[in-house]
Amino acid sequence: MSRVGKNPVVVPSGVEIAINGRKVSAKGKLGQLEFEATDDVVMELADGKVTVTPVNKSKQARAMWGTARSRVQNMVTGVSDGFTRNLEINGVGYRAAVQGKALNLQLGYSHDINFPIPEGISISCSKPTAISVTGADKQKVGQVASEIRSFRPPEPYKGKGVKYEDEVILRKEGKKK
Repeated sequence: MSRVGKNPVVVPSGVEIAINGRKVSAKGKLGQLEFEATDDVVMELADGKVTVTPVNKSKQARAMWGTARSRVQNMVTGVSDGFTRNLEINGVGYRAAVQGKALNLQLGYSHDINFPIPEGISISCSKPTAISVTGADKQKVGQVASEIRSFRPPEPYKGKGVKYEDEVILRKEGKKK
């Protein structure tokens, strides 16, 4: 069983943490995030460290112990450094470009896909085949990257489509005569 919850979350300089009952808010150079924990855990801020402890020894409390600690860690990392998810586009004629507050994708369909960029997320295209999704909220960054990937997931025969930068596509052999 994991013991993630035992480790305290170290708050770096430039990040302000406020704990008000079950609510935790983090404020830093990249924005402000909030998280409300369940009744199963208690959070305390002492000399630059946030400690999370379970209320009792129930299975639910022990599960929420590690979850709450990870959420607080992700908030602190998000407001200080931010999170980035990189995507690659493979395919002839497939490309992406940021136009105003929308991401324009040409993925081999008869029409272009205009994906509106959500609040708190920034998308950049260094090349027409590379997309970088950046933001303070780890969940939101992953969700936006997943939605972009879902427009044309990579296929196993030629590898065409939108894939994560670190994703490995298992290729299949085509049919034989």
